[in-house]
Amino acid sequence: MLAFILQRLIQAVVVMVTVAFIAFLLFQYVGDPVVFLLGQDATKEQIDMLRADLGLDQPFFVQFGHFLSNAVQGEFGLSLRQGAKVSRLIAERLPATLELALVAASLALLIGIPMGVYAALRRGTWASQLIMTVSLLGVSLPTFLIGILLILVFAVTLGWFPSFGRGEVVQMGWWSSGLMTAKGWHHIVLPAVTLAIFQLTLIMRLVRAEMLEVLRTDYIKFARARGLSNRAIHFGHALKNTLVPVLTITGLQLGGLIAFAIITETVFQWPGMGLLFIQAVTFADIPVMAAYLCLIALIFVAINLVVDLLYFVVDPRLRVGKSGGH
Repeated sequence: MLAFILQRLIQAVVVMVTVAFIAFLLFQYVGDPVVFLLGQDATKEQIDMLRADLGLDQPFFVQFGHFLSNAVQGEFGLSLRQGAKVSRLIAERLPATLELALVAASLALLIGIPMGVYAALRRGTWASQLIMTVSLLGVSLPTFLIGILLILVFAVTLGWFPSFGRGEVVQMGWWSSGLMTAKGWHHIVLPAVTLAIFQLTLIMRLVRAEMLEVLRTDYIKFARARGLSNRAIHFGHALKNTLVPVLTITGLQLGGLIAFAIITETVFQWPGMGLLFIQAVTFADIPVMAAYLCLIALIFVAINLVVDLLYFVVDPRLRVGKSGGH
């Protein structure tokens, strides 16, 4: 286990250094931050002085070394658009994005897995066919269209939910949470459902396909021959083995929820990192773009590491293999 963790950590470091290098290239080839800070009317002396103060007159790899050192400490300089520290802007927006992604992921798992199991165990029934038909809509419709339709129906027509904003939040140190208030939950429903629909249908279809595959294996037939109940076979044996590939997809999808909540946050004007990134792209705010890229890569790397470790919990064959068994 220790060797496995060390191997994954080394891979994670390589990935993060590569992503940091790509983020650093933004400073080199996407506009000049000195011109952004001083404006077009700055004199050559002012430009040269600021370039020296920022260390931009040093060799390429020396600049990258400084960038990497600062990135490890969570420092990415000042936002060219807002004039504030990028780390503070990220810290202000991170709670909103994480809460939205966690609520959406919880909805996708709590609804998608039972629906997938039901569709597999009741294959051929009208309810199973209806579930599969509806799931095609969830996979096919783009996220922005789902969000607009939900706003039209539940916010404009029925007036049940607000169409934008995060609602009332509670400040706990640097962390702000909308899940501690009723208005916060009221505001998060529509964006969370919008973000969860695609993941929900994907998980449901994956669980159904894997469940059907597992139910056809020999050890399930042997379990039936031993006289085990359907409940023990379906949930004690089949579902547990079904969850191994589901863990991989779910882990990657959770990272995707955080990384690609951009569209949902834009549609609902949700004050998270996605909206901050869209604004940064619009104004070519390179430090914010670089910080966002590095943070999302870190989240993906961390989630992949956790998923790999969960394999040992879910699949006992991996533990047996590592200990020298068959």
